[in-house]
Amino acid sequence: MPIFSLASPELALLILSGLILLIDVFTPQRLRFLTYLLVQATLVVAFLLAIAQYRHHAELLVTFNGHYVVDKLAILLKLFIYVMSFASFAYAREYIEERKIASSEYYILGLFCVMGMSVMASAYSLLTIYLGLELLSLPLYALVASHKDSQQATEAAMKYFVMGALASGMLLYGISILYGLTGSIQIPEIARLIHAAPTATVSLALIFILAALLFKFGAVPFHMWVPDVYQGAPTSVTLFIASAPKIAAFGITMRILVQALPELHVAWEQILTVIAFLSMFFGNLLAIVQTNIKRMLAYSSIAHIGYSLLGIIAGPSSHDGYSAALFYITTYVLVAAGAFGIVALLSRTGIEADQLEDYRGLNARNPWLAFMLLLLMFSMAGVPPTVGFFAKLGLLVSLVEAHRVWLAVAALVFALIGAYYYLRVVMLMYFEEPTEANASKPVTLSWDMQLAVTVNGVAVLALGVLPSALIDLCRIVI
Repeated sequence: MPIFSLASPELALLILSGLILLIDVFTPQRLRFLTYLLVQATLVVAFLLAIAQYRHHAELLVTFNGHYVVDKLAILLKLFIYVMSFASFAYAREYIEERKIASSEYYILGLFCVMGMSVMASAYSLLTIYLGLELLSLPLYALVASHKDSQQATEAAMKYFVMGALASGMLLYGISILYGLTGSIQIPEIARLIHAAPTATVSLALIFILAALLFKFGAVPFHMWVPDVYQGAPTSVTLFIASAPKIAAFGITMRILVQALPELHVAWEQILTVIAFLSMFFGNLLAIVQTNIKRMLAYSSIAHIGYSLLGIIAGPSSHDGYSAALFYITTYVLVAAGAFGIVALLSRTGIEADQLEDYRGLNARNPWLAFMLLLLMFSMAGVPPTVGFFAKLGLLVSLVEAHRVWLAVAALVFALIGAYYYLRVVMLMYFEEPTEANASKPVTLSWDMQLAVTVNGVAVLALGVLPSALIDLCRIVI
């Protein structure tokens, strides 16, 4: 019998999404702000239910005929997903109001994306992984095109849809090969039966599945969609894509590679080594020449995915490799959300603050906002005492423990290259005068937006000064 209480966060998201949809139909235009509040309240409810599960379920529990699992890793991933989705919606509120984007549809589609990510976190079979992935992807395509007056957004949505369909096809093809070899789609069964399967055919399935996963991450050579979608989508959607989905993608990568295909670790380590190296190389190198901050952060995200893959590569040979990767991806998502949140807040009606020139003299226009962005840029560059320093340090230590010193040295060199374009933003904010168009326009924020940016920036600094609690939590769940 299915234990429905184990899926309480997903059930709450599903039921409350339906109720919000009905309430929104009968809500007059002047009270549409209620939809935003209800969506945020739904995320709080899901978060509290997940917290309750973390306290009461210390062991691994499987239900729904082996397709759904509740363990500490799944619960922690859900908690991060709910928090980052809450922050993304908070940052997006003023942006979508100014651009007359349909707010009700935006938040409800976003809630369905969160539901898909939540399913991905607890997926324990290849079928559940695919269903969660599609439940995330389909609303996300619509969100990218949510700004109907923007030709760029429509173009970005089409590119994202076509590339996403290709990746889904690759995933299904890989799943079908694994099912043909093992006769099962459940992760523990695949891990048990895979040793008797033909090596060449299993490797073919691994290549197709890895290609689909790396597309969702946006790693080289499956990164083609990332700069165009990040730049073309409304900044509020770019913020959402750059944050919570990365955590869900990490979850299904761990389930497939580490739990379903541990016997193939030599093969996928070699593939991921090449992918990580190329992602760090091209991500950092191409980010240097960008003049659009959204494209710069897009290439930066490609590089950061390369860094996060280093922990998975080191995992089989290092005690803390997987936990270092989890710590890195969660802290990167926190920093990326803050960076894109500030870009969204600086964008005024009809004007996108997406050029690096728009950040000239930001310190003179709003010193506090400039300081928060400085902390975020320092964290991405790995400058102490921000959390990005300890995230990179953990990965490098794991690589050395796994006897991959050359990869650790390469990662360190690429980090130094990446520091250039992050510090360029800081230089523009503090050592350049504002452009004539912006000189007479001080940046003012509403109290809730100022609070959101402050919490985000302070969290980046606090986790850098006291990182041990989150590091220990990542070790426990792994």
